[in-house]
Parts: sequence; structure tokens; C-alpha cells
Amino acid sequence: MSSSAPSGSNKRLVLAYSGGLDTSTQLRWLADKGYEVIAFTANLGQEDFSGIEEKALKSGAVKAYVLDLQEDFVKNYVFPIIRSNAIYESRYLLGTSLARPCISKAQVAIAKKEGCKYVSHGSTGKGNDQVRFELSTYALAAGLECVVPWRIPEFYNKFQGRQDLLAFAKERGIPIAMDAGNRPPYSMDDNMFHISFESGVLEDPAATPPESTHKYTTPLAKCKETHDDVQIWFEKGDPIKVKNLNTGEEASTPANILKFLNRIGGQHAIGRIDIVENRYVGIKSRGVYETPGGTILRAAHLDIEALTLDREVLRIRDMLSLKYSELVYNGFWFSPEMEFLQHSMDFTQRHVNGEVRLRLFRGNAIVLGRSSPNSLYNKDIVSMDVEGGFDVSHSEGFIRTQARRLQAYRNMAYPKGRDLPSV
Repeated sequence: MSSSAPSGSNKRLVLAYSGGLDTSTQLRWLADKGYEVIAFTANLGQEDFSGIEEKALKSGAVKAYVLDLQEDFVKNYVFPIIRSNAIYESRYLLGTSLARPCISKAQVAIAKKEGCKYVSHGSTGKGNDQVRFELSTYALAAGLECVVPWRIPEFYNKFQGRQDLLAFAKERGIPIAMDAGNRPPYSMDDNMFHISFESGVLEDPAATPPESTHKYTTPLAKCKETHDDVQIWFEKGDPIKVKNLNTGEEASTPANILKFLNRIGGQHAIGRIDIVENRYVGIKSRGVYETPGGTILRAAHLDIEALTLDREVLRIRDMLSLKYSELVYNGFWFSPEMEFLQHSMDFTQRHVNGEVRLRLFRGNAIVLGRSSPNSLYNKDIVSMDVEGGFDVSHSEGFIRTQARRLQAYRNMAYPKGRDLPSV
């Protein structure tokens, strides 16, 4: 299946094509092996996008698709994880993980339209993306098969490293971007939600990332010296509008909201992390991620939820968010358990409506205030100056009731007056 190069009459194949070194080399190699390669590039808002269709055709593709999936990506993949407060291992906002099912769904649709038997991607045999792409493919179209060059011995024995890929590209006339030092750029994956940097010097977890890895965020020492205040409106947990209160600039469609917050958040060095994470395949990896808009949206969404969600619903939702994040990271977007969790998450968001104001400055998104027509906050009850219908005489009975189990435990575990340990 994916561990060898199949033979047969129908060798039409859709390759998820980024235009980078790996997929450009793989496209040419697959064409040399007799595949009719249809290159498919998903426009998810990444910047390096010019001339990609022409490059695919020059590299050996018989046809090239370039589809604008920006609104679909933000509305149907980014916003659901914002509603669900998904975050992997407490830090990673899942920017790469989210893109894979979005790309796979469109890739499968093209494969069906073109009568293809195979799909392919450029992921390595050590990473998470191979799992994400292929689980999505098999969930959406059981009849398709995945051809993965990095798991085919003939391919990975020929290409032992990036220098072999570069030599092949040069031999075949495939243009590859080089940095100023005439070295290949870092391994990067970008979309409008985030950008990731991996490999090269970053493979040493002790190495400080070069400043050149800043792309979506300005280095902290060079960011704006004055703050920006923004206001974000939510409806059923989704951001529906954002406004810069300093300039009056607004955005109100999913893609434009994210682009707006990426730009302004990046100017303030918001949303950059450097982490070591646990891959699904069982190894640790180091990555530098920039997610300015997503970081701001998460902060605002958490805040409007605090105002509108019941305490116990919020706690249960937080427990489910851990599993939700794990499923997204591991590639189970199109799974029954994911469908169940998304319905559960969306049920909690029915009354998450309102607005949040934040100050953006020097790496921080600081909440200034919030309001909601569905607020559960009662100013009179919480006030130290107004009784507000809260009978303080009930507090003593509440406290004594809560203390009963503590007393029972002490009498059982520490009899005869022995003191409880301090920890």
C-alpha cells in the first residue's frame, strides 16, 4: 500500500503539494515512476504562494489545482477549537494539526472528481502529519490508497538528506528557495492561523532560535512602543467582529477577523512559543510556533465564557477539552468521538454572547472589561456594600457541612490528637 510503489493501469494520484523542496522532489519522482500526478495546493492564507501552479506543472504534474480554503479553514476548523478552548499540552494551539483535515477533505474531493485511486503527501515517516493526513483520507474515502514516498525504501534510500533532495532538484531544474547564506530555509509550515519552525539548528532543544525565525511576530525588543486596544464580539462562542479602538478599523468575516488580529498581535510580539512536545508517534520534538491572532482570540473567549457559563458546565467542558485537544493533535478530526465532543462543546456555547475589550502591548493581551446580555454575574450579590438577596446567615451552615468530610478523614487517619501533615 503506502510502503511500496504500486503498479497497475490506474496510477492517477493527487499530491498535497506545498511547492517546497520535499513535495517538489516527490512530485517529479512520482511522475518518473509512471504516476499521473495531479498537484493540489490549499490556500490557507500562507504567504509563499506565488507561481505555485506553474511550478507544479514544470515539476511534472499533469494538472494543478489551487483552491482558496481560507474561509472554510477559519470557520470550520479554527473557530471550533476556539469554541472548545483546545490547547495541546497546555501550550500548543494546534495550528498545523487543524490544517491537515481541511486539506485532506479537499484532496479527497479532487481525487473523486478526477477518478484517482491514490493520494499522496510529503510528510516524513517520523512525524504526526502522516497520521493526520491518512486517518482523514481513510475516514472520508475508504477506497483511496495513500502513496507516501518517505516510507518507500526506493525513495528514502535514494534521498538520505536534504542535500540529496537539493541535488535532484537542481538536476531536474526544479527551482527551490534559498536563504541569504545559500542554505535551504528552515522546515516551515504556515497558514493563516500559525507558522511553525522545526529542524536544522532547532533540533537541539538547548539552542536559541535565530531571530530569522520571527515571521508572524515582531521580536519583543522591536515591537510597538504604544499599546492597541481591541474589542471582540462573540456570538455562540464564535468571534463575529473585531475593532481597533485606537484607529476605528474593523473586521467582520472569519478570515478577515483572524488576519486583523494576526497583524496587530504580531506587532506586539503576541503568540510566540518555543516548546518540546510529545508526538503521537512516540517521540519528542522541538518547535517554535507563532499564533498571534489565535492567542488573542483564546484570551478573549476564555473571558467571555467566565461571564456566561455555569460553573459546573465550565469545569466539565474543561475536562472534555483535554480529550478534544488530543484528538485534534493525533489526527482524529473525522471520528465519532470527535463528532460527539464537538456537539457537546457547541451545546455549551449557546449563550456565550457578548464583547471583550483587551489591551495589546509587549507580548501581552490584557483584558480591560467585558459585557454580555447572557451574563451570570450579579453585581448586587457580589457587592460588599449591598445585601443583594444573599443571606449571609446561611454561610455558617454551608461551611460546617463542607467541613464534615474533613473531620471524618482526620478522625480516621490521624487519631488520638495527632496533627495533620503540612502537605
